[in-house]
Amino acid sequence: MCTAVSYRTKQHYFGRNLDLERSYGEGVAVTPRRYPFSFGERHYSMIGMAAIADGYPLYFEATNETGLSMAGLNFPGNAVYYPHDPKKENVAPYELIPYLLGLCENVEQACEKLETVNVEQRGFSDALPVSPLHWMIADRERSVVLECTKEGMKIHKNPYGVLTNNPTFDYHLVNVQNYRGLHEGALTERDYSLGMGAIGLPGDFSSVSRFVRAVFVREHSVCDGTETQSVSQFFHILESVAMPRGCVRTPDGQYEYTRYSCCCNTDTQVYYYTTYDHAAIRHADLRQTDLDSANLCYTPIE
Repeated sequence: MCTAVSYRTKQHYFGRNLDLERSYGEGVAVTPRRYPFSFGERHYSMIGMAAIADGYPLYFEATNETGLSMAGLNFPGNAVYYPHDPKKENVAPYELIPYLLGLCENVEQACEKLETVNVEQRGFSDALPVSPLHWMIADRERSVVLECTKEGMKIHKNPYGVLTNNPTFDYHLVNVQNYRGLHEGALTERDYSLGMGAIGLPGDFSSVSRFVRAVFVREHSVCDGTETQSVSQFFHILESVAMPRGCVRTPDGQYEYTRYSCCCNTDTQVYYYTTYDHAAIRHADLRQTDLDSANLCYTPIE
């Protein structure tokens, strides 16, 4: 399970929590403009967290040099991919983030590009089959959610700048309305505690509750807009929906926890991140790399 957030102060920030029970060898990956993707050997550069398989960056999320960002989040039981369509551009789920970020400058262009795309049922390899995902795509002005289900591919406007997991996004849009009366203030002058205006805000770790909680915290976040304050505030938003190890058990007896949290300033392409056992914020800068290279740059986070 995961949570992704788009957040704007004086600049725009995009990031997520990755909640998993195991490591995939993830690390910060910079893909320069001449890295040879199947869709072309000239494209926008990008930075994000990825697992590397046979030299290929399998991005969990990324931001490109124009500020467009995209994250894939778990969507089991609902995600459906489609047979090969010779009339469209067939893109596998693992290719979708680099494909859109490599070719598009903003959400509008990404949505236009998706009109020509068939998200094909095709895994990376026998050892790495398809993952059931839906995606959040954002720039500093807009956010959308892309879902491929048995009803077909849908692009939802995302007015809240938040995405979690199941159910489908249209459910989250309706359900969050049940909490619109919550606020950051007091109920009465005789309240025994501050914060009682938010009584009823869900506190569990389910995807529906995390969506509501992330929306509330994001909408009520206040900071002075400096880089330090904005990045700090973004990580505090993510902390409000983070999973401590031991609180969410999987059917096979393992525990999901927030393996890493990240925040990318999409205006400067500086990528900040923390890990479960390393709470200090570290960073990597896209523009400190030779962006006209063909060589993938990868730094393990553990």
